[in-house]
Amino acid sequence: MAGNFCSHCGNAVSPMAAACPQCGHPVADQQATQQATQQAAQPAVGQPLANPYTPVKSRVTAGVLGILVGGLGIHKFYLGKVGLGVVYLLLVWTYVPAIIGLVEGIIYLTQSDQDFAKKQGVRVA
Repeated sequence: MAGNFCSHCGNAVSPMAAACPQCGHPVADQQATQQATQQAAQPAVGQPLANPYTPVKSRVTAGVLGILVGGLGIHKFYLGKVGLGVVYLLLVWTYVPAIIGLVEGIIYLTQSDQDFAKKQGVRVA
């Protein structure tokens, strides 16, 4: 007995048996059942992977932050892009981040939620 048991009554069953000797219930091959379960759990090709740990962010909040305080990179910090936020802070004296932040804020506000989520790598609230 290699650890095969009847799924109906729990009786130990021979690996070669087609049915349980106790209750007569047909015995499925456990290895084939496990492989089928593992294959069924895999997403289909082209199907996006849903990550429950992706942060939820608001497109409107990111847009407003980009317009109002984009020069400081606050909208980048909000979206979890800390490296870009630091770059904006380091270059704030040039006013270039302020212009870029304004443009990005307008882009965020005019994008659809799906486009925003895809490009920013977040779930939209």
